[in-house]
Amino acid sequence: MTQRRTYAALAAALALPLLTTAPARAAAPPGAPHYVDCSATAPGDGSLRRPWTTLTEANAHPYGPGDRLLFRRGTTCTGTLAPRGGGAPGAPFTIADYGAAPGRAVIDGNGAHDAVLLADTQYLRLTRLEITNAAAPGTERNGVRLRLTDHGVAKDITLDHLAIHDVRGGDFKTITGSSAIHVAVEGTTVPSWYDGLDIHHNDIRDVDREGVYFKSRFSKRDLVGSQQDPVAFPGPWTPSLNVRVHHNTLTSIAGDGIKIDTTRGARVDHNRVDGFQLRSQAANAGIWTFNTDDTTVEYNEVSGGGNTKDGMSFDADGASQDTVFQYNHSHDNKGGFLLICPYSGARTLGTVVRYNLSVDDGARLVQNCWGPILDTRIHNNTFVNRTTVPAYLVQDDAGSPATTRHELALTNNIFVNEGTPGGYAFKNPTPGLAFSHNLFDGIAMTRPNPGGLTADPLLRPDLRLATGSPALSAGTPIEDNGGRDWFGNAVPATSPPNIGAYEGPGVN
Repeated sequence: MTQRRTYAALAAALALPLLTTAPARAAAPPGAPHYVDCSATAPGDGSLRRPWTTLTEANAHPYGPGDRLLFRRGTTCTGTLAPRGGGAPGAPFTIADYGAAPGRAVIDGNGAHDAVLLADTQYLRLTRLEITNAAAPGTERNGVRLRLTDHGVAKDITLDHLAIHDVRGGDFKTITGSSAIHVAVEGTTVPSWYDGLDIHHNDIRDVDREGVYFKSRFSKRDLVGSQQDPVAFPGPWTPSLNVRVHHNTLTSIAGDGIKIDTTRGARVDHNRVDGFQLRSQAANAGIWTFNTDDTTVEYNEVSGGGNTKDGMSFDADGASQDTVFQYNHSHDNKGGFLLICPYSGARTLGTVVRYNLSVDDGARLVQNCWGPILDTRIHNNTFVNRTTVPAYLVQDDAGSPATTRHELALTNNIFVNEGTPGGYAFKNPTPGLAFSHNLFDGIAMTRPNPGGLTADPLLRPDLRLATGSPALSAGTPIEDNGGRDWFGNAVPATSPPNIGAYEGPGVN
C-alpha cells in the first residue's frame, strides 16, 4: 500500500498546473524512485510520467540511500546497466521493476562484457529482473557481475528473484568472466571483501560458462601453496563473510554450477543444479569450494554432470578447510559424487561428508587428488547404483611422494549395486584410507572393513531402511555427527547409529 500511495502522490504532483516561469528542477530527495521505460520515445527525466528511455540515462544518475531504480515490465533495455552509488544501513538502493504489464523487465547485454555491473557498491538489492546476454557468443561476458577494486569492505548486497538466461560467454574461468552471477574482488593494494552477500531464489538457465562464481585477488595464504589462482599479484587472504547462496535453480550450465572462493563461513543450501559440465573443455563440478574456511553445503540437489572430467556433484578443492557437505541429494552425474582435490602445494583438511544420498553417480564415487588430504570423514551416506556401475569406489590419484593421508575415513556408509556386477575397484589406495562399519551389497569389498557387513540393507524406495534391515543400529558412534539424518531424524551421540543416511526405525 505504501508503494501505491507513493506512485499516486507523485502522479498527482506532476499533474499540477505549471508556473509561468518554471524554476530549476530540484534534485530528487533521498529515497526517491527513478523510472526507466526503454520502449518510450519522448525524452524523460526519470519520473513516472516521463521515464528515462536508455540505460545510459540510468547510469548517469548518482543513487543514494533508499533510492529505487525501476524498469517497466514488458520492456527491454539493451546494453550494460552500471549504476553509480549505493544505499545505507536500513535504506538500501533497490533496482527492480514496476508496472502491471505481463512479463518481466529485461536487461539484454547484447554481447557486452556485462549485462549488469555492480561495482564498488554496498547496501544494494537487485531483484525481479530478467537478464540475458547472448549476442556475439564465445567472448568473455556475464549476466550480473559484482566487482570490488581496492575498495575495502562492501556490505549487504542481495541478488534475488532474477531470471538469468542465455549468457553465451566463452570457456573462460577468470576473475572477470564468464558467468550468470560473477562475484569478483580485484585490485592489488587495498584488501577488499564482501560482508553480507545474499544470492537467492534466482532462476539461472543456459549459461556458458559458470553459474554462480566467486574469485578474489586477496587470496594468498600458506594453505593454498602454489595452487594460487589468480597467480599474478595475489594479496593477503581476505575472505568474504556472511555469504549465503540458496534456493537457486541452475539448469544447463556449460561449466561449474556454484563455485565458492575466498570466503569464511559461507552457506550454500537448498539449490537445484540440473545439468552442468555440459559444454566446457575444462574440469568442472556441481558445487565446490576453493581456498575457503568453514563452508556448509547442505540440502542441495545436484544432477546431470555431463562428463568425467571431474563432473561430480561436490568438490572440496585446494585450501578448503573445514567444509561440510550434508543432507544433499546427488544423482545421475557421469563424473561421480565427491572430489577432494588439493595439488601444487595446496592442502585440503577437515572435510566432513555426512548424511547424503547418491543415486546412479558414475565413474567413481569418491576421487582424491594427489596432494595432502587431512582429517577427512565420510560417514553415514547412502550410495545406490541401479543403472550405472562406477569403475572405482575410491579413485586415489596417489602419484606424488608428498601425498599424505591422515584418517581419511569412510564409516557407516551403505554401498549398493543393483545393476551389473563388477566395477567399484580401488585405484592407488593409500594406507591412510580407512574403512569401518560400512555395508556392501552387490559389491566385492577388497579392503579391510572392521565392523562392516556384506548384506542386503533392505532399502525402501525412498532409501529408508525396512524393518529387519541388518543396517539398523549396526554403525559405530561418530563424534560431532551433525545431530540429524537426511530425513530429519535425531542421531544418537553415544549409542550405535544405523549404517547409511537414515537413522529412524525400520519401516514396513
